[in-house]
Amino acid sequence: YAARSLQEEDWATGWQKYYKPLEVGARIYIVPQWMRDQPVPEGRVPLYLNPGLTFGTGNHASTQLCLEGLERAVRPGDAVLDLGCGSGILAIAALRLGAERAVGVDIDPKAVDVAYENAAMNGIGRDRLRVLAGDVLSDRTFAQSLGQGAYPVVLANIVADVIIPLSAKAGQFLTGDGWFLCSGIIDTRADEVAAALARNGLTVTERRERAGWVSFTARRAR
Repeated sequence: YAARSLQEEDWATGWQKYYKPLEVGARIYIVPQWMRDQPVPEGRVPLYLNPGLTFGTGNHASTQLCLEGLERAVRPGDAVLDLGCGSGILAIAALRLGAERAVGVDIDPKAVDVAYENAAMNGIGRDRLRVLAGDVLSDRTFAQSLGQGAYPVVLANIVADVIIPLSAKAGQFLTGDGWFLCSGIIDTRADEVAAALARNGLTVTERRERAGWVSFTARRAR
C-alpha cells in the first residue's frame, strides 16, 4: 500500500520536472511556482505560474511571440485588455512590465479563477486585475461595458478564426494611438489575418514568426 501511494504521488508530481524557468524576450522570466525561491537573472521580471492549472503556460511559441510584442508595447501606467485571457499570463505579464491595470476576458468561466490564482501568485490583487467571463463578439452590451477607447494595449492570443472577426471590434477598445497585439495564428493563415486587420482600419507595424506561428502588432491606420 505504501509503495502504491508513493507511485501515485510520483505520478502526480512527476510532470513538474518537465517545466523549467524560461527566458522570453529581453525582460520576462517565466518561473513554475514550485521554483519561486530560486534567484532571478538580473534585468529579468519574474512571472510565476502553475502550469498544472491548464491554459497558457508560456511554453507555446504563440504565447512567447505575444509576450515579446507586449514588452515593446506596454508603457508604465497603461491599461491593458486581454481578450481570450485563459491563464491570465499576458495580462499578468503586462502588469509586471509596468501597466497600471488590466482586464482579462474569456468565454470559459473556468479561466476567471485560474487567472486570479496566477495573479495572486505574482502579488497582483483584484484592484489591478479584473477577469470576466463573456463573449465580446456576440454580446454587444458586454463589449461596451469593458470601456470604449480606454486601452493603450489590447491583446488577443487565440486563433485566426476568432482574431479575424475580433479585428473588427479591437479598434473600439483602443486609445487613438493604442496597439493591438494578436497571436496564435498558424503561418498559413497569416496573410488572411493581415488582410482582415487592414480591412478594419489597423496597420501592421510588426510581424513576428516562430515554429510555424505568427504574431502581429498593429495600430490604427493614420
